[in-house]
Amino acid sequence: MATLVLQAAGAAVGSLFGPIGTVIGRAIGGLAGYAVDQAVLADHGVREGARLADLTVQGSTEGAAIPRVYGRVRIAGQIIWATNFEEVVSESREGGKGGLGGGTTVRTYSYFANFAIGLSEGPIARIGRVWADGKPFDLAGTTHRIYVGSADQLTDSLIEAKQGDAPAYRDTAIIVFERLALEDFGNRIPQLSFEVTRPVAGVEQKIAAVNIIPAATEFGYDPAPVMKVVGPGNQTALNRHVDGADSDWQAALDDLQAIVPNAGRVGLAVAWFGDDLAAGSCTLKPAVVDRATVTKPDAWQVAGLTRATARLVSTYDGKPAFGGSPSDGSVIRAIRDLADRGLKVMFHPFIMMDIAAGNGLGDPYGGAEQAAYPWRGSLTLSLAPGRPGSPDQSAAAADEIAAFVGTAAPGDFSLSGDTVHYSGPDEWSLRRMVLHCAWLCKAAGGVDAFLVGSELRGLTTVRSSASDYPFVSALAALAGDVRAVLGSGTSISYAADWSE
Repeated sequence: MATLVLQAAGAAVGSLFGPIGTVIGRAIGGLAGYAVDQAVLADHGVREGARLADLTVQGSTEGAAIPRVYGRVRIAGQIIWATNFEEVVSESREGGKGGLGGGTTVRTYSYFANFAIGLSEGPIARIGRVWADGKPFDLAGTTHRIYVGSADQLTDSLIEAKQGDAPAYRDTAIIVFERLALEDFGNRIPQLSFEVTRPVAGVEQKIAAVNIIPAATEFGYDPAPVMKVVGPGNQTALNRHVDGADSDWQAALDDLQAIVPNAGRVGLAVAWFGDDLAAGSCTLKPAVVDRATVTKPDAWQVAGLTRATARLVSTYDGKPAFGGSPSDGSVIRAIRDLADRGLKVMFHPFIMMDIAAGNGLGDPYGGAEQAAYPWRGSLTLSLAPGRPGSPDQSAAAADEIAAFVGTAAPGDFSLSGDTVHYSGPDEWSLRRMVLHCAWLCKAAGGVDAFLVGSELRGLTTVRSSASDYPFVSALAALAGDVRAVLGSGTSISYAADWSE
């Protein structure tokens, strides 16, 4: 009604200014009238969204057998406890004009479920992948608790809070979900299945120590998530390729401790890269797989080098032949996480030889060029012992060994927070690599054991005279300098190849 009245009034006023004024006045009056009509006559009711008529949870099969798992199995389990669905109401307004009121209240409903699923006879080692309605389901985004089915496990806190006296389901592996959002599953509990692992035959319980590899991984050792920036406002996880944990490291260490519970010691290998089998010409440097990657929250940094200044690993079939060196920050966080887990750490500075095919380098062993991607044990003199003209058993051999070992000293390094600084000779030598790693361990709070090298049989057998082995002497001196950095509580050694 107001629309018609104000249209007529507006036209009358506008007619004072001619035909065009009449048209404009009618339009303005119509808009004003519409606003009034909406404020006075519009529907002020409530529009209800989809709502469940019944909040009770469907039961599971009574008397179902409890599975016994051997190895790794995908099973669905049975719902053994649940509360009625929790309903959460949200309201919003639709329609209406500015401050004139009007519009409709829209009421929507969200549903959450509390329930427990019995999986199998316990104890199990872990739950791996999970599927909901046949699709991969990430447990990391849910509030859940896993009970492995031990003989002394306690009652879940939520079940106890809801039920009072409640069973602990001892000897049965269960998973409890708290306030699982059901919107993505059509407001129902989805059909869940779980990858359950249970070690058999007692072999895993006998394993006391493991080595952590691959040694060459820029952020694979980082317990914290690292994101790769792929565009403005667009990031992707760089070190998370599994569900159920914040990073690949966390998932791997969780697996280790679940499946090999008596492994109290780990060896952490961290790689730098050599570029020549002739020790006197070889440099050892950190490396990256590319120059362009941008990471958050931390950028790659090792020994003062950045992604722009580090060595670039070679390529094989158009792809990096190795992963890059672990970023210093990720190494420190890895050592601390291992210690927090109650594991003893042996740190292993690891040499990888990044020598691609077609290198054109003179081969100490007499080939047309150096072999592609050789073993670090092949590091030797400019001409290997036994080759015609080899400097073995001469002072020249000691000089080549000295060039490879270098002169960096413990006092050339310092700590600023978790950053290791270097102010010594401009060299990328064995001593700089090993002492930098020792200072990283110091920054992390120390380690239980430290290796000054491994499997360098082509160097430990070199002689500067009939009975002097200069590289062995250099390793002994280096071990003493590492002791000065890490203290008497750290075991220090060299890991020999079986043939040394």
